[in-house]
Amino acid sequence: MKYKYAKNDNYEDFSSGRVLYHASGMTNFPVRLAQEIFGWCLQYSPKNNDICLYDCCCGGGYLLTVLGFLNQGIIGKIIGSDIDTKLLDIAEKNLSLLSEEGMDKRIAEIDQMIESFKKKSHVEARESAVTLKGLIRSNISFEVFRSDALKKIDLKTKPDIIVTDVPYGNMVDWAGDEEKVIDRLLDVLYEVCHCDTIIGLCMNKKQKVGNEKYLRLEKHKVGKRKFEVLKRK
Repeated sequence: MKYKYAKNDNYEDFSSGRVLYHASGMTNFPVRLAQEIFGWCLQYSPKNNDICLYDCCCGGGYLLTVLGFLNQGIIGKIIGSDIDTKLLDIAEKNLSLLSEEGMDKRIAEIDQMIESFKKKSHVEARESAVTLKGLIRSNISFEVFRSDALKKIDLKTKPDIIVTDVPYGNMVDWAGDEEKVIDRLLDVLYEVCHCDTIIGLCMNKKQKVGNEKYLRLEKHKVGKRKFEVLKRK
């Protein structure tokens, strides 16, 4: 796939565990790919700012936090849900980094690690934290809550864009069987979408979208992954 929206930059400042908090056992979504999927979704959205972004399988909030940093002035609110409450605690900490107050707290934590361990990696982490803090231009509100994405999701606000990396294989524990899991997920998401909501769904190549409630706007393959951009009919 030829990238259209995400620059081929050095994204090491976003490395999990460097500044952003790491969720043990969770895979971290490629930063450039996350931005590319969001860019495709934004192209099809009638809105170009104050976007409400939602991830129904947010895990530790890595994907949402990265998109928050990279889309200042475009994203106005972030919502994340997951079935794992321990991961939601990490997601809340990560999303707090999108505020100057939260980043100042993280820098203070890193300063303490520098003082205690005298490691070069911690000094580099502090430099990355300062860089990320410099990206903050707006106040992005956020909320996280527990929800099984294969059951009814209680969302008070209908999102403008949904971006999610569907759990698969043995890498992540998915609460449900694999057969037709994508279509089951889309049935649930259908109820939380408004008429212009755009969905960017990333999955492995074996998973398929067959849900007839949606229009396929884009379909791309990237390495071992593929993603589709969808809109409800």
